[in-house]
Amino acid sequence: MKSVYLALFLLLTLAAAPIETPQPDEQLALWPDRPLLEKSDDEVKYSNIIRITKVNRPAIEFYKSKTAKPNAPAVVIFPGGGYNILAYDLEGTEIAEWLNSIGIHAVIVKYTVPGNQREEALKDAQRALGIVRSKAKEWGINPHQIGVLGFSAGGHLAANLSTNYQKRNYKPIDDADKLSCRPDFTVLIYPAYIYQDDDKRKSASEIKVTAQTPPAFIVQTLDDRRLVDSAFNYTRDLKDAKVDAELHLYAKGGHGYGMRPSDNPVSHWPRLCGAWIKRTTAEKD
Repeated sequence: MKSVYLALFLLLTLAAAPIETPQPDEQLALWPDRPLLEKSDDEVKYSNIIRITKVNRPAIEFYKSKTAKPNAPAVVIFPGGGYNILAYDLEGTEIAEWLNSIGIHAVIVKYTVPGNQREEALKDAQRALGIVRSKAKEWGINPHQIGVLGFSAGGHLAANLSTNYQKRNYKPIDDADKLSCRPDFTVLIYPAYIYQDDDKRKSASEIKVTAQTPPAFIVQTLDDRRLVDSAFNYTRDLKDAKVDAELHLYAKGGHGYGMRPSDNPVSHWPRLCGAWIKRTTAEKD
């Protein structure tokens, strides 16, 4: 019996313990009036996924690829979580590590949560793209090869930014806000909320695709039934606007798998996505 109690104690202890994640090469506050502290005051829960349950100070984290060529592409990552949490490792640090491994710099955005604050999150995204472009030379990034990658709610945020970049939704602060916040390409993995509540076959009103919208790579499974129309709508809008896009549709996989392996073919999306990013950025050289 003692061994059972000991095993249970160890299980509970491990479940509550912080999970080791890679450390960014640099971390920057998005907003001057909310500077970062020496020790983060994000509110976090640990399980098999690190969940940031409250972002007190929106920020970006830069992960430099050690194998990147000079003037390499970068991808800005928006983790998902229903605009109420951020799945920080599953859809953030694990993605940054993968991108770094294929020679692409990565930036994770800790955008405003909780409370479904989509307008604030869009401001965070716009500000983040400008800051990354302002740091391009210092960080070894090609300023014309900066894309976005979003999961679930982060996919909605990536699509929202990709179609709402012409004008900042806040009063400009510094020179970073004078630079374009238009992504050069967009990756959406099981995106959410790109539909109207009363008709899921119509795109959400804030998503306004035009001929100037960036090209996109989209991954979706049919058994993600509640949200599947998001991917269909965005793909159709891009087609109608004559914007290049790839939709990779699979039968099974559900929602929230990140890039963790499974028996489902959708687990191979990173290989296809990496090749697509390299083709897309090569066209801009």
